[in-house]
Amino acid sequence: MASNPSTGSSDAPAFKPSVFFGAIAVIGLFILAAFANPDLAAERFGAVQSVATHSFGWLLILTVNILLVACIFLAVTRTGELRLGGKDAKPQYSRATWFAMLFSAGMGIGLMFYGVAEPVMHFSNPPASAFSNPNASLPRGLAGNAQHAMGLVFLHWGLHAWAIYALIGLGLAYVAFNRGLNLSIGSFLSACFPKIPSWLVDVIDILAIVATVCGVAASLGFGASQVNAGLDLLAGVPENGLSKAIIIAIITAMATLSVALGLDTGIKRLSEINMGLAVALMIAVFVLGPTVFLLDAFVQNIGYYVQRFVYLSTWTETYNRGDWQTNWTIFYWAWWISWSPFVGIFIARISYGRTVREFLGGVLFVPVLFTFVWMTIFGDSALYIELFGHGGLSAAVNDSMPDALFAFFAHYPFAEFLSGLAILIVTTFFVTSADSGALVTAMIASGGHHHAGFVPRVTWAIAIGILAGTLLWAGGLTALQTAAIVTGLPFALVLLAMAWGLIRMLYCDVNRKIN
Repeated sequence: MASNPSTGSSDAPAFKPSVFFGAIAVIGLFILAAFANPDLAAERFGAVQSVATHSFGWLLILTVNILLVACIFLAVTRTGELRLGGKDAKPQYSRATWFAMLFSAGMGIGLMFYGVAEPVMHFSNPPASAFSNPNASLPRGLAGNAQHAMGLVFLHWGLHAWAIYALIGLGLAYVAFNRGLNLSIGSFLSACFPKIPSWLVDVIDILAIVATVCGVAASLGFGASQVNAGLDLLAGVPENGLSKAIIIAIITAMATLSVALGLDTGIKRLSEINMGLAVALMIAVFVLGPTVFLLDAFVQNIGYYVQRFVYLSTWTETYNRGDWQTNWTIFYWAWWISWSPFVGIFIARISYGRTVREFLGGVLFVPVLFTFVWMTIFGDSALYIELFGHGGLSAAVNDSMPDALFAFFAHYPFAEFLSGLAILIVTTFFVTSADSGALVTAMIASGGHHHAGFVPRVTWAIAIGILAGTLLWAGGLTALQTAAIVTGLPFALVLLAMAWGLIRMLYCDVNRKIN
């Protein structure tokens, strides 16, 4: 049974009180706890993050690897020929628009925040492991440290991250467009596991909303910190909690307007604009920086990633019992998982008419390739300054990660212009992340309706902004990381169940020759 992307199931409720109010209650508790005692909240955020990452890091590593294998399996087998919406379905958006929308929703703010900061941090503070250089303490580091740093960056931003999005997005799109069900995780689980209790479906939908709101709020917190750092540099705006709160309030208002306009008018146009600006900034850094070095580095980085792929993907820091991985790899996997309900539903919503193979190939490889180009241009340009230039970025990044990008631009001509453009890009990514997250959250709370009402969309946009500001005020970046990890951990189990259910469903339809 095929379904048009503009419609949901006609008999589904437009409002699901148990899910809406349950999610509001959980998020409200987060906010009240932070407001009641910020110092105690900050202390407990750190303690919870430590317990979660040390006790369950293995689960996150296992989960992301299983999801990647499942995606590749579905793409290369007969299931890849199935089409979302049926054999006669036509894509709703062009490929260029499709890529821009899914990428802007998926990783925009993160690339701006970590593009310079993460490679330099790994270069100056490498993990104590078998692939870390023993001479890392030298003032300028060694070439090996730079290569290891980029390998870790590619691991964190590569195929594993997008496999999480691809798996959940494919499952939701298939039940919505081929089975005529609502676009929700609850609908998918009910279709794959008919005996699942309705109360458990509601609990999972609540968890999906909380994960989405916390994951997006974490990204908005990073974005607000970076915008504040840039405004401090260009206009003397002080870097403090009040400034970040004002920034979040202004951009949340912009996101609320965008989400009120809807998918095609607001989110689509903003996605196309911020991708264009981001590409322009990337080209400027490429041309003004060490161009030949970057071309060489891209080829070598890809080779290193492929050669060390299995080892890096399954490394758990078992034998040296350090804390490096809990602060980086485990956080990333939890962050991506916490974003997965949001990004998965969003890319499902915009992927009508694609074949399973086209969907998985597009979601897995096109954004990953762009991400690798981005990280090479910004990351290796920063490492070039450390290895062969004036240096000083390591100290700047270790002092303040939000300031990293602007400290990097200080080594380039037109530094103020580039910094101003970066602030604009972070702002537009900020808006698209917030409005896309609000749209998807409203869809989940309405039982999976493709067109959630105006009031729910605006409500969730405001809630995301309030939570981001509250977490920043109560515990800073640690609180943002903790919120992503705590919500990502339980949702990993949901994703594993979805992977198993999706494989069974697609193979059943292939064998019955249903499309």
